[in-house]
Amino acid sequence: MTVPVLRAFIEQHPSTKITMLSRAFLKPLFSDLKNVHFYAADVDRKHKGFLGLFKLYKELKLLKIDAVADLHNVLRSKVLRTFFKLTSIKVAQIDKGRKEKRALTSVNNKVLKQLKTTHQRYADVFVSLGFKINLSNPKFPATQNLSDDVLKISGVKNNKWIGIAPFAQYNSKMYPIDLMEQVISSLSKLEGITIFLFGGGKKEVEILDEVAYKYPNTINVAGKIKLDQELNLISNLDLMLSMDSGNAHFGAMLGIKTLTIWGITHPFTGFAPFNQPFEYAILPDLEKYPNIPCSIYGNKVCEGYEDVMRSISHQKITEKIIKTI
Repeated sequence: MTVPVLRAFIEQHPSTKITMLSRAFLKPLFSDLKNVHFYAADVDRKHKGFLGLFKLYKELKLLKIDAVADLHNVLRSKVLRTFFKLTSIKVAQIDKGRKEKRALTSVNNKVLKQLKTTHQRYADVFVSLGFKINLSNPKFPATQNLSDDVLKISGVKNNKWIGIAPFAQYNSKMYPIDLMEQVISSLSKLEGITIFLFGGGKKEVEILDEVAYKYPNTINVAGKIKLDQELNLISNLDLMLSMDSGNAHFGAMLGIKTLTIWGITHPFTGFAPFNQPFEYAILPDLEKYPNIPCSIYGNKVCEGYEDVMRSISHQKITEKIIKTI
């Protein structure tokens, strides 16, 4: 979710260099951003614990950083930014809006309203550091040429390509796989459409391999390509269908039409994919399940809300996809 914000920043402040600090495997997300240098934090080994973070601070200090934007605001980043603050480097951190999020997810006296987006919360951190940033007129990268490795799996594009990412961190945010199969089955019968299945982890790969085997014009890429190749393929999609999860943000940051299916979470929490219209969010029956959202991240489920996703018909999702492309 930081990528569209950084893209807007470098467009509006082209003389400023950004050092993006994160885990090494996320480096491909930032590869096309000019003036953005990626620095890998090895928090499991070299930079683990307090002493490891101090070592990381000393490494970063050599880069002559003028200001620190903490877009995470967790224990590690708090410690790291404190080291900088103690040496008179200006720091700012994200306001996660915990109070209003508690009101949004409360069972009693729920305040159901759109909260500030996480993208805007990131932008506000840069504003605190003295950099104006406007997210209202975003630019997206051009469609990438398919790499040879991806072409071996996808083939040359000569029809509509739809990506489907049916998994999420928590079951409460996942559309039931039996219903998702019905969506895939319906789409696979349509002329001029190829479906690509996305996921990760051994179990997910096994499930998606089985699904892809059942239906024509359906290709599972989970477990077969790396993150940079996945982004290369997503860049060429006509539409991405995802849960409230990472693949939704991958599609959106590349300017791809992205439909999202929501369970006990809700777009009002501020975690909807970037620059996607609200009608691209497919929601459960809110009359039957009025306590939605009952969780920000999907890790807490209201009693009796275990099957909220089943209130969304597979026909509704299929029709939405066809209408959108």
